[in-house]
Amino acid sequence: MPLVFACIAPHGSIAIPEAKPADRPTLAAPTTEGMKELGRRFAEARPDVSIVLTPHNVHIEGAMAVIDAGTVAGDLVQWGSPITMRVPVDRELATGIRDAVRAAGIPVVAVSYGANDPAASVAPMDWAVLIPAHFMGGRTDPQVPVVVVAPARDLPDDVHVRAGEAIARVAAASPKRVALVASCDHGHGHDANGPYGFTPRSKEFDDAVIDLIKRDDVAGISRLGSAFAREAKADSYWQMLMLQGALGRGGWRGELLSYEAPTYFGMLCAAYTR
Repeated sequence: MPLVFACIAPHGSIAIPEAKPADRPTLAAPTTEGMKELGRRFAEARPDVSIVLTPHNVHIEGAMAVIDAGTVAGDLVQWGSPITMRVPVDRELATGIRDAVRAAGIPVVAVSYGANDPAASVAPMDWAVLIPAHFMGGRTDPQVPVVVVAPARDLPDDVHVRAGEAIARVAAASPKRVALVASCDHGHGHDANGPYGFTPRSKEFDDAVIDLIKRDDVAGISRLGSAFAREAKADSYWQMLMLQGALGRGGWRGELLSYEAPTYFGMLCAAYTR
């Protein structure tokens, strides 16, 4: 059936209440509330599986990647938090997405880790999967299985849109209720003291994304261009291109739930409903 839920969700660990600095418990409070609202809407949509588009998993030269492992597992230790998560992978849907993306003429590979039998493999779960899953399906009983898809920034913009279209076709052909999460942090140059320094392009990019969401112009994402995204030091554009392709040209309503740049990068929550 067609996708039942879609969103843009941030992946800064400070979105999680238990992962905020002890001396700054209210840091990124609007984002936390936005993520909780996404979690409520996700639950209302009753998805059987969640496809997460992540910029922080495997990076393969010249090809997108789909995790083909029985499980993904990870933690937030590098961000100073003891939070861990282990979630099953819907391998049937994962290989279906790989095949559909490949059939669209797009380079894509399936990736597993460790055990030689992919079904027994436990692949690393990056923070851009774990943090959205913390609010959407990763802590429910039963858990909502995931499909992890990594874009490829060295492929053209339109290829990502077409990959999103292929993902939507797989969802539509499946009897399962499928959610799509574009895991995105935006411009990373908001603070001169941050690891990427300051660039005004970060705010310009983030403002442009906010404007597109407010105007319900998901098709406008591709007009931003990857050069602008790179100048803004954004970790969001390529996943949003895939979201654009998956949502198509109509039938969805976007709603901006929150935006802020509480540290050096922009964090945005947006929900899409039919």
